[in-house]
Amino acid sequence: MAEYVFKLPDVGEGIAEAEIVQWYVAPGDVVSEDQPLVDVMTDKATVEMTSPVNGVIKSIHGAMGDLAPVGSVLITFEVDGAEPAHPGHGGAHLVSEQPAAEPSVARAPTAIQEPSDEAAQVAEHVTTASAFTAPTAFNVEPEPDEVAVSAPTRSSHVLASPAVRARGKDLDLDLSTVPGTGPEGRIEHRDLDRVLRSGAPATSAPTAALAQREGETEIKVIGLRRRIAEKMQEAKRRIPHFTYVEAVDVTELEALRAHMNAERSPDQPKLSLPPFLIRALVKVLPDFPQINATFDDEAGVVTRHAAVHMGVATRTDNGLMVPVIRHAEARTVWDLAREITRLAAAARDGSAKREELSGSTLTLTSLGALGGVTTTPVINRPEVGIIGPNNIVETPVVRGGQVTVRKMMNISSSFDHRVVDGYDAALFISKVKGVLEHPATIFMS
Repeated sequence: MAEYVFKLPDVGEGIAEAEIVQWYVAPGDVVSEDQPLVDVMTDKATVEMTSPVNGVIKSIHGAMGDLAPVGSVLITFEVDGAEPAHPGHGGAHLVSEQPAAEPSVARAPTAIQEPSDEAAQVAEHVTTASAFTAPTAFNVEPEPDEVAVSAPTRSSHVLASPAVRARGKDLDLDLSTVPGTGPEGRIEHRDLDRVLRSGAPATSAPTAALAQREGETEIKVIGLRRRIAEKMQEAKRRIPHFTYVEAVDVTELEALRAHMNAERSPDQPKLSLPPFLIRALVKVLPDFPQINATFDDEAGVVTRHAAVHMGVATRTDNGLMVPVIRHAEARTVWDLAREITRLAAAARDGSAKREELSGSTLTLTSLGALGGVTTTPVINRPEVGIIGPNNIVETPVVRGGQVTVRKMMNISSSFDHRVVDGYDAALFISKVKGVLEHPATIFMS
């Protein structure tokens, strides 16, 4: 037998270290080639490291939450003395043999993990720009497809993303018994949903009524939670926020939206509020270039963007993500609705690409149906503004001396006071309000 040392390889883009967010093996485990070993997270993405050899885990180096430098030892294997089939896979080499060729990395879908009660839950495809802080969003929640599948079979290795593995663990589901409907039998979130709908046993029994609750749980802040904490702290520390709230009468807008939905063709998506709000924003933004901007405060440079790349905060089962609608200024309300739905689905099933999760110039965030009266959203640095519509409430208002019921909605907004003056912010939101209250102007050039 010989020792085979697996080191953290260079994952590119100048990354010097990565955080260990999930171990899939322990000392004494027998592993086969390409079996998942560990997930590590950089500032850009989470990478799943797979085994380059068949062997036995002799030791692992580092705990979840530890930062491992590139080139440091992650795992020591005991293997047969022969060279592995793919010696260049990963960052490993046989101690008793010549060093392997330049390593490559087996990449998983770019997921980021956050802690659960036992270890860590995973949020898929979160980049530095999308590890965002505000509550979300426009809850485009399609029902999982009902798919005919064959009887489940057990396997020593199942195909599933880290997010699905973590969720399966939390649900106490044996993934080897779950039939996958993804490519090559990959298990997806919709497969877990189908198992739950079919009557899978609950993971815990209900407690007795009025029973006392005891115990404490310590959760190490790692993965996505640590990234969010760092980004929030950095945003609040470096950006002098100010928040402005304006009430908007959306009665006419809601009537127009209902009419357009009733008259839409079968190939057109159902319209929600966000496409109209985005159209109002992009219509007004040319007069306020300092708001559609990013600020490099280290270099002291504000970049004003002609294109509007709108970030749309989106809730997923595993955390908040901010997919980006490119060139929102060039899209119709129908196109915006279609793109919001597509990006939300991609964020939830883990298929969103890196470029779809970064590069926003302004962000739209919302608590959806739980929008409340007002919010104070945190700016998605390096942007200088964020817009957060609140809940629509039927409210008695005075119009022409008469009390009438109108559909009212507050728009909450936060701005970077280093770049945006209070008067300009108030004027900007006032202009957006005017467009929303006269929705025909949304469609005028």
